[in-house]
Amino acid sequence: MKNNTYDAIVVGSGITGGWAAKELTEKGLKTLVLERGRHVEHQKDYNNTYKAPWDYKYLGAVSKEDKKDYFIQSKKYNFNAGSKPFFVKDTEHPYTHPENKPYRWFRGYQTGGRSLIWGRGAYRFSDLDFEANLKDGVGVDWPIRYKDIAPWYDYVEKFIGVCGSVENISHFPDGQFLPPFELNRAEKVIKERLESHYGDRKLIPNRAAHLTEVKPGQFKGRSKCMSRNMCHTGCPFGAYFSSNSSTLPAARDTGRLTLKSNAIVTSLIYDEKTNRVYGVRVIDGVTKQETEYFARVVFLCASTLATTGILLNSKSNSFPNGLGNSSGVLGHYLMDHHKNITSSGILEGYLDRTYKGYRPTSVAIPRFRNLGNTDMDFIRGYGMWGSAQREGVNPNKEGVGADFKKSLTLPGPWKMSLSAYGECLPYFDNKVELDEERTDQWGLPLLKISAEFRDNEMKMRKDMKAQAKEVLEVAGLKEVEVHEGPSIHGDSVHEMGTARMGRDPKTSFLNGYNQSHDIPNLFVTDGSCMASSSYMSPSLTYMALTARACDYAVRQMKDKVF
Repeated sequence: MKNNTYDAIVVGSGITGGWAAKELTEKGLKTLVLERGRHVEHQKDYNNTYKAPWDYKYLGAVSKEDKKDYFIQSKKYNFNAGSKPFFVKDTEHPYTHPENKPYRWFRGYQTGGRSLIWGRGAYRFSDLDFEANLKDGVGVDWPIRYKDIAPWYDYVEKFIGVCGSVENISHFPDGQFLPPFELNRAEKVIKERLESHYGDRKLIPNRAAHLTEVKPGQFKGRSKCMSRNMCHTGCPFGAYFSSNSSTLPAARDTGRLTLKSNAIVTSLIYDEKTNRVYGVRVIDGVTKQETEYFARVVFLCASTLATTGILLNSKSNSFPNGLGNSSGVLGHYLMDHHKNITSSGILEGYLDRTYKGYRPTSVAIPRFRNLGNTDMDFIRGYGMWGSAQREGVNPNKEGVGADFKKSLTLPGPWKMSLSAYGECLPYFDNKVELDEERTDQWGLPLLKISAEFRDNEMKMRKDMKAQAKEVLEVAGLKEVEVHEGPSIHGDSVHEMGTARMGRDPKTSFLNGYNQSHDIPNLFVTDGSCMASSSYMSPSLTYMALTARACDYAVRQMKDKVF
């Protein structure tokens, strides 16, 4: 027990686990980080990061074999032969869901988790988001407001590096920005046309955790983006933020970090007499040997569904339905963003301009619905993301002569594409629970996930389709097309809400500092904690909440609260 005892245990090494490790070790705590997957070291283990497309079979395209073994993961936009090592094999990591409610659970089991394969969108929630539940009478009121988290957004942004432009949009707060990636010629034209037509809409450079400059405060050894378009093979430059390139090395440099890989946490060890968790039970993912580790404080950062599974599996006489679950909300109110509505059109002219390199970000149109008085038949809102590109060379053109031959070497016209992402409301019946019949290869219950989008989201999608078409037509584009794909929960990879924050212990799992209402030395700072989803990537909010919770936990430890 002495050899396995630490000041703090962090479960998970992804975006929030890395931040918890950094903050706790820098504040003086001897910290154990448990990662259920294999070890991946920054730069050293990015085995595909220098491969050219022709170094792969089928130029890196997804093979029939991969579609069988990775039947969920291969549906993600950035899954290919180069990024495949950072995704789980679905045949080895099953879960269940009702036949009429498909669910896509995208995962990366390795050091850094999904921070190696995320889209890097970095946005601040505003009081439009934090007050929405209270105003709409939906879900529970957030126990925080923007002023509570704004200093922590500042703190996190300065360390990870977020590029973006200052826009002074009240419901889309500005941050501590590096210079944005520049809009190309077509995007500038479309921006001017849109903003001259609409008084409530802007087309802006996307905000992303991606270095356009290196500034003091960021972890040493990172450099700015090289525009290679190979982000998800592992960035050896550390240009985009990941746990591997930033927070975990910072924690390691304190000398107080212990990181154990292939460490699958099965449950938490709880003492009913003291009402404290004092450790975790772990199965070695390779040898299946069981071990226990002990600490004064535990941070669950394993990702929404995995964290909830651990809590549900940690039953006791005091908590027969999951540890800390006196409220009964654990596992419920699962949210994700709904998407798969796209539009595209051709911008005529401007053929004397093109671009070089591969910009790793897009453009964005922040939310413009339900900002004030409105007659919309749905609540909340959505945003749009996209980009303009020159179409490829057309080898099937017909013609003769020198001008025709020259045209065959030139790119085609500018094509603008947009994708809409909408907010999902918290519904009690959207849930994750333990499967009572099936187990995985380690003998643990599979997760059983049941979630669907409902009436409010369907009404929103009708407006998303109409506006995706309208904005391109307003911008003067031709051949405008709109497409709608299936709206499947999990598809946006923004699962959240199953151990939500709230003011009342009877209706929420966590307080305003991500601390269990029931058990004071238990903290949850991944997506589980979210009380509402907004419409944008929540990752920056996860990081800010984690840093804030660590600061609070250490102060409570010094005050001997636990």
